[in-house]
Amino acid sequence: MRQLSKIKRILSLGLRCGALGLALMAGTAFAADVAKPPADLFLKGDAKCTGCHDEADDSTPTMLDLHPSVLAIGKTRHGMTGDSRTPTCTSCHGNSEKHVNHKGSSKPPATDVIFGKKSQTSAKVQSETCLTCHAGGSNIHWDNGVHAANDVSCSSCHSVHRAKDKVRDKTQQAEVCYTCHKTQRAESNKASHHPMNEGKVVCSSCHNPHGSTGPKQLIKNTVNETCYTCHTEKRGPFLFEHPVASDNCLNCHNSHGSNNIAMLKTRQPYLCQQCHDFTRHPGNPYSGTGLPPSAGGTAAAQQLLLRSCASCHTQVHGSNHPSGVRQTR
Repeated sequence: MRQLSKIKRILSLGLRCGALGLALMAGTAFAADVAKPPADLFLKGDAKCTGCHDEADDSTPTMLDLHPSVLAIGKTRHGMTGDSRTPTCTSCHGNSEKHVNHKGSSKPPATDVIFGKKSQTSAKVQSETCLTCHAGGSNIHWDNGVHAANDVSCSSCHSVHRAKDKVRDKTQQAEVCYTCHKTQRAESNKASHHPMNEGKVVCSSCHNPHGSTGPKQLIKNTVNETCYTCHTEKRGPFLFEHPVASDNCLNCHNSHGSNNIAMLKTRQPYLCQQCHDFTRHPGNPYSGTGLPPSAGGTAAAQQLLLRSCASCHTQVHGSNHPSGVRQTR
């Protein structure tokens, strides 16, 4: 009897020790779980942001209208963790201590830097944030560009948190530019236009929106140099140049589109008559009205019927043959 009671006491002590051991193990495991910091999802140190701004956050106040999904940045070049140049959340939005440490259910204070058209952060500060990484190269003239002068920031055109940035897509870039440049939208829909709507040419084919040394933010120093990047056959040199064409293509053409052939500002022969009147041909028949006598009319206006100066002068940009120069021996 005494021996049985002793065995019971030993078993009871063993059970208590086992329970205590299990409790200690569970407590250690719980403590380890509590101490373990949350893992970053995409960017280094983004855990303190993604704890609140998760996949369900589709209307983040600090992102405004341009960045509806914060986590989509993981599908962009800004989310490439293998690249040492990849930024962090604070690289763009600042340390934002008041925002990060906010407690309670009230709306948190804004981050130090907010991007978007409706942002209270100035366009200059927004752009300078981007230029900390994207300075130089094609952006070297940003500070002297028209967009910077008119308080247009990088985020006015670019969508950093979107998996697909429209302005970098040939088929959608023009629509981003047309948001402000409405006249160019109308011209691009005229009968004769550059194939922008067809996706073969985009605004950045001719313009550098980040600034340039040329007029109208062209990719080259002059209008003609820009046009010659595609229209090389017009470059020359020619023995007989057309000074108007070699001076500026825009003297005759509307670069975004017109309702005349070859995007001419006005149709021939009126376009040519602005300079060439009473030189090689009399001017009166060009401005006459009615039909020629052979068609039952009284005014000699046959030059206006299905004809133009280019019917004879086909090489209007210049050629190696004189245009009607009298030959003498």
